[in-house]
Amino acid sequence: MTAEKINRIYFDHAATTPIHPDVMAVLTDALENTFGNPSSFYKEGNVAGRAMNAAREKIAEVLDVRADEIFFTSGGTESDNWAIKGAAHANQSKGKHLISTTIEHHAVLHSMQALEKEGFEVTYLEVDADGLVDPEDLRQAIRPDTILVSIIYANNEIGTIQPIKELGEICKEHKVLFHTDAVQAFGALPLRPRELGVDMLSVSSHKLYGPKGIGILYKRRGARVRQYMDGGAQERKQRSGTENIPAMIALGKAVEVAYADMESESKRQIRLRDRLIKEIPQVVPHAKLNGHPTKRLPNNVNFSFEFIEGESILLLLDAYGYACSSGSACTSASLDPSHVLLAIGLPHEVAHGSLRISLGRSNTDADIDRFLEDLPKVIQRLRDMSPLYDDFEKKKIEALIPYEGGTRLVREGGYGI
Repeated sequence: MTAEKINRIYFDHAATTPIHPDVMAVLTDALENTFGNPSSFYKEGNVAGRAMNAAREKIAEVLDVRADEIFFTSGGTESDNWAIKGAAHANQSKGKHLISTTIEHHAVLHSMQALEKEGFEVTYLEVDADGLVDPEDLRQAIRPDTILVSIIYANNEIGTIQPIKELGEICKEHKVLFHTDAVQAFGALPLRPRELGVDMLSVSSHKLYGPKGIGILYKRRGARVRQYMDGGAQERKQRSGTENIPAMIALGKAVEVAYADMESESKRQIRLRDRLIKEIPQVVPHAKLNGHPTKRLPNNVNFSFEFIEGESILLLLDAYGYACSSGSACTSASLDPSHVLLAIGLPHEVAHGSLRISLGRSNTDADIDRFLEDLPKVIQRLRDMSPLYDDFEKKKIEALIPYEGGTRLVREGGYGI
């Protein structure tokens, strides 16, 4: 079997998504016909400006917010950086204490760490074994000098969805700005920042079948957040730089497509997700689901497999025709275990053997059937080469992940990669 001779199955939609055909059509048209600079006074600039405003209004309508509260950025990372650093710098006269969690995306964690070097103090809330934040922990962590809380809406690795509304109510009660990284949640879950008590919310286009290099920051009117880049007067003097009009138009279309059938598509993906969650432990012993079993993104499945490493799983699955991940695509080059898996209490040995499957619009039951046939072969082949698994079979070590039944793997030779 070679990667060139088999149909490939894409299971890494949390890392990025292919551009939807309808989005590609408007993007192509915009690249050709809407090239003007909206700061110009002639026809081409006016056309571009109207198209930009229409995209902004479309996104604002979905979020049920004002159009002037939507700011275009280059993506989720910039939105996170702007929200956190901009709010911290704008409000530091009130205090220099920030709150986040141990399972944030690195765009948030590294922004917090950068602020710590400037003299800010950060409290990182712990999570439980399912990756959930306890709202009471947030309440206890808020101090008189707390100026910002940033908690991810749904984790990009394990898919756990946080009780954002309850957390938002606590922040509002204490008059503390509240930001959420909603990059994975937007397009998969209904989001209304005002209902959730969210002051700032980050979104990235390429997670919902739009182009890369464009995103938004929702910033509640009245929230004190310092401008991000100096230069011209674009984005109401908040974010300078000539606007990427074609990408903005494409993002508006991607949002429209995502929310047109979000409920039915989410239900379909949940059904496929739950098949994997139920059946993977039946065909692979010593496999552990990571993240909350039900309070998780519709498309997210994350398992740890004992005695082997995630990088090896990915390489062998790639040879079988699958694109998967061992965690966040932003840190896939790192050999360190996922900080998220360590935060939910997994030992290093188990965290190293993680596999994330993130489903999308193109995935079908047939994909799940084939994967459930191939995954046991991949895991067994790697375990056959593992000194740890050899020690386990010789009863020199105990398994860390219990095995409580299901179909045991059958040793077979010649898997023929």
